[in-house]
Amino acid sequence: LGIYMLNKRLHVPIYSIYGFVRIADEIVDSFHGFKKAQLLEKFSEDTFQAIEDRISTNPVLHAFQLTVNKYAIERELVETFLQSMHMDLDKSNYDAGELDQYILGSAEVVGLMCLRVFVNGDDNLYQQLKHPAMKLGSAFQKVNFLRDLQADFEDLGRSYFPDVDLTKLGEADKARIEEEIQSDFEEALVGIKQLPATARLGVYTAYVYYLQLFRKIRRTCPSRIMTSRIRISNPRKLFLLLKSYLQLNLKLI
Repeated sequence: LGIYMLNKRLHVPIYSIYGFVRIADEIVDSFHGFKKAQLLEKFSEDTFQAIEDRISTNPVLHAFQLTVNKYAIERELVETFLQSMHMDLDKSNYDAGELDQYILGSAEVVGLMCLRVFVNGDDNLYQQLKHPAMKLGSAFQKVNFLRDLQADFEDLGRSYFPDVDLTKLGEADKARIEEEIQSDFEEALVGIKQLPATARLGVYTAYVYYLQLFRKIRRTCPSRIMTSRIRISNPRKLFLLLKSYLQLNLKLI
């Protein structure tokens, strides 16, 4: 829904970024029983070859390279993202520094790739909105961590929160994590308000959805978070879409 609410000319490049990051994420999270490290390394090599050659027989990578080359997305952003995917291959616990590095690659630089598309060559605006865009990616990722605690911990054996024993997750640890996320959301909103009109509604729609999911998680006790995946119903999503549209058009944010 968020992408649909972007200006139509932004749909294809944003879909291409999403398709690229989705495949890498699926390799490390879902390709069980296969040689994940080799598959990810080959995917990485094919990615940079596609960008250099400006063509690929892989339709997802071809679409991605078109976006990278058209909007001058830095190679460093792509490399940082793939480094975080490599971390998921063999890391199960993260200290504070490692977590910051992981979130930078898995979420913040993805926000920066999208921002390059949104500003359409305006580097001054990109630099101005860079920090809020990274905070939005960070907020989204941390909400995902809380939403997916059970699957990450029990199915994949991962714990992304430093110094937190997920077998004994309590209200104090949960509240501390939630305070960090709330701060990220607040800083991100400042940047959303300054986005070009072509991107503002789509990004704000995603923001409102994740904020609602975060608030629902915040009202949920730790034991339930560890045993079930918190969701927003489809009717509620449609309501949030309408709410986002009205808030922006009536300038209520």
